[in-house]
Amino acid sequence: IASDGQVVVRFGHILAKQCLDQRCSTELLRASEHTHTLSSQLSIVARVKAVTGESKASSELLLNNAQNLVRAVRNLLRAAEAASVKGLGQPSPDPEAEEVAAFCLQWKKNLSCHRAKEALNSSRDELGLRKTREARVEPTLMALVQEPPPQSRNIPKHPSPTKGHTAMDRHL
Repeated sequence: IASDGQVVVRFGHILAKQCLDQRCSTELLRASEHTHTLSSQLSIVARVKAVTGESKASSELLLNNAQNLVRAVRNLLRAAEAASVKGLGQPSPDPEAEEVAAFCLQWKKNLSCHRAKEALNSSRDELGLRKTREARVEPTLMALVQEPPPQSRNIPKHPSPTKGHTAMDRHL
């Protein structure tokens, strides 16, 4: 979990560089730094727990740190959504930056399609507002992260390890 947190941190830093809105970029950097801190803290607590053995207090501390990291990742992904909506500049020639931009553009495309379908939906009241009972949830980056990537659906259960993971290689 802690190493995946570092992957999300890298994602946040790359996206902050591409973000056209200064406020969104600053928020992304803040969320990335907070996630980095919690990820490092979780890693340290896990190593200490591995050495000291099993105790209820250390297990609770480890669980609390993992939950804090998950919340920080959610906040970072919300900031990434805002940055994607505000607009991204041209990615650098770095393959990781291109991959991050493509990932965010895919999410933005999914969001646009969802909103277009909702606009055509007849579950609106007389003012054109969505009825809350029938409204579907908009897609989020968190949902996109939790979906298996298209190229990994046919990968055998025990793939051979590869070197040089990028920010988006591993499933978050």
